[in-house]
Amino acid sequence: MDISSFDDLLHAAREQPDPQRLLFVFAGATLPEDSTPEQRARFEAGQGGALTPLMSADKTPGELTTFAALEEESRQFARDWAVVFVAGLAGRDGRAPTTEEAAAPLQRMIEAIKSGLPGPCIPFDRQGRPMRFN
Repeated sequence: MDISSFDDLLHAAREQPDPQRLLFVFAGATLPEDSTPEQRARFEAGQGGALTPLMSADKTPGELTTFAALEEESRQFARDWAVVFVAGLAGRDGRAPTTEEAAAPLQRMIEAIKSGLPGPCIPFDRQGRPMRFN
């Protein structure tokens, strides 16, 4: 599956045989207090830093229309996010997982991002483009 935009991911989620719930963790870029002058310079140039989860959400693909709609909605809760991590959670027996069923996997995503190992999540920038971390 080739994901070149958030909207590709949304389309793929809608095409899955089992209904999906999408999990979102919005993270902001911060500069750790013990950073070096070189790290500070890179951060000020828009690179580097640490990602800190700011908020999380879950939605079914049917509750979303486009990345632009998600980005606009996110401004109400986390204006300064830099990256949104997205993962899919498959349902069973023709129904999508509930918000309650998504709570534990969403918490695991948050903890993984805090540890710097986001795992199978796909990170997207504010324009809905997938990101790669070095």
